[in-house]
Amino acid sequence: MRWPSRSSSAPSPPRAGRCPSTGPGQVAAVAALGGLTYAAIEAGADGFGTSRVLVALAVAVVAGVGYVIAQSRGRHPMTPLPLLRSRTMSLSVAIGFALNIGFYGMIFLLGLYLQQVHGLSALATGVAFLPMTVLTSFISPVAARLSMRFGARMPVITGQLLIVAGLLAMVTVPAGAPVWQSVVLMMPVGVGGAMAVTALVALLLDSVPAERAGVAGGVLNAARQLGGALAVAAFGALVADRAGFVDGLHTSLLIAAATVGVTVPATLSLRPAPRT
Repeated sequence: MRWPSRSSSAPSPPRAGRCPSTGPGQVAAVAALGGLTYAAIEAGADGFGTSRVLVALAVAVVAGVGYVIAQSRGRHPMTPLPLLRSRTMSLSVAIGFALNIGFYGMIFLLGLYLQQVHGLSALATGVAFLPMTVLTSFISPVAARLSMRFGARMPVITGQLLIVAGLLAMVTVPAGAPVWQSVVLMMPVGVGGAMAVTALVALLLDSVPAERAGVAGGVLNAARQLGGALAVAAFGALVADRAGFVDGLHTSLLIAAATVGVTVPATLSLRPAPRT
């Protein structure tokens, strides 16, 4: 039995060392994200006019430009720029960024609130988060079923509205309120986050070519993690003063709610890919 010979015109498999843009792109991406996060942390404590903050912002801008140049000129870029020009891709990245500001911002702020205002230990604070964590573990399958039945936009919008409602409700809780009130108000934020992210990922992956699904998912996850990191940095600066902790907490929760809320119109404009 003779095996069919491979045609000389068939494409050869990729070989190691064939992606010259990967190294510079990775270095530029790390420098840009690191500089931006550092600037957010220091600006909250010292203001935007300090030399450290200005230098960090300059590093972030220069590295960001370098990353874009590396991706546009490389033969095998980490992030193909035509992918980012897709409306669904760019909106999904913005929505995911905002979702993590609301979700992880809440976790960071409530963790500090329960320990500094209510005097809970780190272990007791973790136990307080347990009901929300258990509940959210059941939401992803529900969100997937809702996406299949009603389309992905409905679970994303529902999740966004739940996050906004939960964050705004937390602002109204007095500092001396029982801990169980905070535990209850965490739940809509957790449920909304799990529901929105699951459906958003499904919507994005349905809208990109199969060979770009991994890159698209990676870009979305990077944007989400950046949103969470910047939320912790910015909100941490707002609550750094123990005397004004509650005021900083309320300001941070309002910022988080507003950030998630402004992405709802963007979700309404998302169009799922046609099904075949």
